[in-house]
Amino acid sequence: MLGRTLQISAPIALLTLLAAGQTIPAGTHLTVRTAHELSSGTAKVGDRFDASLTHTLVVGGKTLAKAGAPARGKVTAAKSSGRLHAPGQLSVRLTSLQVDGKMIPLSTGSYHVEGKSHTKSNATKIGGGAAVGALIGGLAGGGKGAAIGAGAGGAAGTGVAAATGKEEAIIPAEKAMSFTTTAAASVKR
Repeated sequence: MLGRTLQISAPIALLTLLAAGQTIPAGTHLTVRTAHELSSGTAKVGDRFDASLTHTLVVGGKTLAKAGAPARGKVTAAKSSGRLHAPGQLSVRLTSLQVDGKMIPLSTGSYHVEGKSHTKSNATKIGGGAAVGALIGGLAGGGKGAAIGAGAGGAAGTGVAAATGKEEAIIPAEKAMSFTTTAAASVKR
């Protein structure tokens, strides 16, 4: 009798596992498009964002989620840009994907962006201000005036760079971002 029970139990256990669903394996690549722009200047760690799957997710020959399926993520790091240095930084990761009408929790690696470097922009603003100041000073007061004008123009250029020099990290709306799952996710059907 015990042998017969084991023979019946194994197929039932297998059917139970199959009925329970699929698994999105660790290492699965997912690409989503953001619904709204994200900026290091306004985002805070923990902020949520909405996205949609760009390609149908097929695992083991079975479609688990179609292109366009809703996905969600969160901001994991956000650092606003400094005025003259340190461009903004922003990191996000996916937290869930809709499969069969249910949001399935995901664990993924991060997607990271940085703002543009300040170096070229600041040099242009400061150097341009110094050149204009030297020209005006030279016309007004000769060589000594040119030196004074260059210093004043450089200071003015630094002021302009400080006033306009933020280089935030931006993830624009509709940006395609790729993530890789770091742990298996169970999909119950």
